[in-house]
Amino acid sequence: MVRIDRGWVGFLSRTAIVVALVGWSLGDSGVSGAQIIDRVLAVAAGAPITLSDVTAAIRFGFVPDAAAGEDRVNAVLNAIIEQRLQLVEVNRYAPAEPSEAEIEAQLALVRARFDSQAALDNAMRETGVTSALLRARVRDGIRIETYLHQRFGGTYQPGEEEVARYYRSHQSAFTRDGVLRPYEEMRDEARKRLLEDRSATLVREWIAGLRRRAEVTILPK
Repeated sequence: MVRIDRGWVGFLSRTAIVVALVGWSLGDSGVSGAQIIDRVLAVAAGAPITLSDVTAAIRFGFVPDAAAGEDRVNAVLNAIIEQRLQLVEVNRYAPAEPSEAEIEAQLALVRARFDSQAALDNAMRETGVTSALLRARVRDGIRIETYLHQRFGGTYQPGEEEVARYYRSHQSAFTRDGVLRPYEEMRDEARKRLLEDRSATLVREWIAGLRRRAEVTILPK
């Protein structure tokens, strides 16, 4: 359940010191002034999601970025909301903890997004992401993927006719240099794509159900 709650505006103004980060700057006159450098965009699963959360998600790749033509902030905000709701479910069922090697491998991919350690340190400083928080986000991402694989990527095996039907209805995916490759050559790829598409559909339906049942408040801009 998603709602836009304008009543939150007054609440935020009364409790800005709690829900917003306030920076103080000194001008040449020596007069200090408050500058809001963060704001709450939504509340999901009882926890606020701030603009800095969205910024960090973009810079560190915590969630997929927006597709071409999408509003980037809104797209990433919705991805964070869905990730939060998935994590609630994951914590209920407690899949096996990822290994140190898995965590380190994902951390290496995050670090590779930056040209240097200095660039990474700067991004962490600007977004307020500590090393411990970065590690926790990576761990949670692995736990979610493990859960999704266990729940939706499991034991289903399509029959030959179903694979052939998928091949016939997705011929563009099996065309190379303008020529449709024969089914016998593309059978394994067709099976793989069919399983991936089926899993993705099940995950989308599951997430849609989580959103219908959850209390999600998106604050007006």
